Amino acid sequence: MKRGGRILKTNRTILARTFVLLTVCGIVAFVALSFRLYKIQISGHAYYEELATQQQTRKATITASRGTVYDANGKILAMSASVDTVFISPREMEMYGEDPELIASGLAQLLDVDKASVLEKALDANSWYKTIKTKVEQETAQQLREFKTENNLRSIHLEPDSKRYYPYGSLACQVIGFVGDDNYGLEGLEAQFDSFLTGTNGSIVRLKTERGADLLFNDFENYYDASDGNDITLTIDSNIQHYVEKHLAQAVADYDIRSGGACIAIDPKTGRVLALANEGKYDLNNYLQVSEEDARELELITDGDEYKEKLREALFRQWRNKALSDTYEPGSVFKIITLAMALEEGVVSEDDTFYCAGDIPASRIPGRTKALNCWKATGHGTQTLAQALQNSCNVALVEMGMKIGAEKFYEYIEAFGFFEKTRFDLPGEGDSIWWTDNVFTNPDNKSQLAAASFGQTFNITPMQLITAVSAAVNGGYLVRPHVVGQITSPDGDVIMSSDGEVVRQVISADTSRAVREILESVVSVGTGKNASVKGYRVGGKTGTSTKTTAEVEGTKEYIVSFCGVAPADDPQIVVLLLLDNPNPQQDIYVSGGAMAAPVVGAILSDVLPYMGIRPQYTQEEIAQLNIQVKNVVGMTSQQARETLEASGLSVRTVGGGGEVTGQLPAPGSVVSPGTQAIMYAGADVPGGTGAAPRLGGKTYLAAKKELEGAGLFIRSSGAPTSITGVTVTTQSVHAGESVGYGTVVDVVLIDRSTLGVF
Repeated sequence: MKRGGRILKTNRTILARTFVLLTVCGIVAFVALSFRLYKIQISGHAYYEELATQQQTRKATITASRGTVYDANGKILAMSASVDTVFISPREMEMYGEDPELIASGLAQLLDVDKASVLEKALDANSWYKTIKTKVEQETAQQLREFKTENNLRSIHLEPDSKRYYPYGSLACQVIGFVGDDNYGLEGLEAQFDSFLTGTNGSIVRLKTERGADLLFNDFENYYDASDGNDITLTIDSNIQHYVEKHLAQAVADYDIRSGGACIAIDPKTGRVLALANEGKYDLNNYLQVSEEDARELELITDGDEYKEKLREALFRQWRNKALSDTYEPGSVFKIITLAMALEEGVVSEDDTFYCAGDIPASRIPGRTKALNCWKATGHGTQTLAQALQNSCNVALVEMGMKIGAEKFYEYIEAFGFFEKTRFDLPGEGDSIWWTDNVFTNPDNKSQLAAASFGQTFNITPMQLITAVSAAVNGGYLVRPHVVGQITSPDGDVIMSSDGEVVRQVISADTSRAVREILESVVSVGTGKNASVKGYRVGGKTGTSTKTTAEVEGTKEYIVSFCGVAPADDPQIVVLLLLDNPNPQQDIYVSGGAMAAPVVGAILSDVLPYMGIRPQYTQEEIAQLNIQVKNVVGMTSQQARETLEASGLSVRTVGGGGEVTGQLPAPGSVVSPGTQAIMYAGADVPGGTGAAPRLGGKTYLAAKKELEGAGLFIRSSGAPTSITGVTVTTQSVHAGESVGYGTVVDVVLIDRSTLGVF
């Protein structure tokens, strides 16, 4: 009995312990389960909900259209168009029993992709999504849809996307920039205003089966519309941009410019940039393609790493906005600013005279150890204020700088905006390089002041300079330059508008008027004659600066430039052109007056009439206007002679017929006045080709005579033919080049008295 009691007691103890153990285990398990449930349902709710959504739905992105970029006249410079991304679903391919070989062959042929690569992706049966090609054009996408239908294929899919197009190719390429494959801006305006241009993508969400197939019923589909990006209207006028790019490219070729060039055209009153160009250009639609010259050099590189580095350098070089990013010594164009300071401070007047003996002794400039030379070693003698600028006299400008004083000069440099960026609305703006205040204003060393007075030994950007010159001629107001006119929403609402932000007034209206008058005289009778445009009042200043860094390395390199203002009495446009490192050539002198001034004159001769500014010719200018040849074929010889002579041409008749059967130059050709036209009365018009003669360095009359002797005709631009000492500097048909009989050859004339002008 006792033994049985002990057994019963033992069993109860075991049961009790078991119950306690089960209870404890149950509690522990409950706590663990509760923790797990909390983690899944509470803290991990979003994660598991997203996971479930991904398992139960398929989401297709609807790409928003990037905003359109327009020029000032509403022409489209950048736009987005619909394209497709093509992908395959290997799981679906297996589910529906579709032939991977057929699909790989078809896609390879239609999309121009590697068949083996497509086949490898198609055989990855665990994948629902394999991208085959992005940015597929609509024509190709339609062919692909037809291929799907013909072969009853369900595993090939097309997703809508967008692609950026640039209708004008390379026009204003460094301004506009480009986007990458993901439609994000990488350069220029596309990068700077990416947040405005980029829209918000939409999506289509569909439920799918446990095997991954779409449930194709509207009840299981949600559509979220895309919101397109904003549109941008630039201040750039594509027509003015075209003229600027055309003449800049021609100048780079004519003068063998080795380090490129840049040109900016601006409305001086509003700061609206009308054109901004750099040489060389690139195609925005193929921004990874380098120039032919760079491509040839790259072909010679065999080392892979070196090739990649040189390719990268070539690409960044063509993408670089030289007019905005690079700094340079402005040379004599900066004399405009020194003139404005001196007049505003009253330290000089228009009646003052200056004497130039060819240099300033070092003893007159504290801190200098040798004389400071004028570009004209023999000196300019006694000259008025206007003549000092007309002659671009360094000695006179140094005297003005000394009268202004270092402290006041430094204050004006700040007022004209040279110590800060212009806040131009494109990325990559460079900054100036100046002396510190205490160095520049050191009374024991005025060599910096002397050099700065005529634009040497400091660095600024072209954008800073044209902004400052605009202030000097627009009435005295420093205006922030800008290239974005306005930003509008897809609905047409104006989000942002730029009307010309006045930063400060730097000089008075009277001083600005005096500066304009003197600059006009520089072009009419001074060193800027080669920028003159018949019928228009043009002002401006030449510049030729040495590159200090090159001099330190033992070489001599120049930047030649010219800044033109038109019309001089009421400026509507300022054009700054610079050509970096011209290669010295026969018959072409390296200077701003000989190289840059004629180019700016050519730009203005195209742009001013386009802007609606009517020419007002003098009688002398009327006599020098180029003439469009009239059609006299079919007229009697007498009628034809009278018609051509009345237009300003001389006439020679070949043949004895009574009716004109042919003529040279061809009807519609534009030639210089006094050109001898040839009428063929019954005789055949000669054909064939010949070699163009060398015209460089010849006078206008000598060049005209030589061309006529070769059966060619002349058309001139640049300096007026009436000026004594005018010679040819460049010709449109290079010497020795084969050219057809009767061709009109364009020549640029320069006044040789401007040679050597710095």
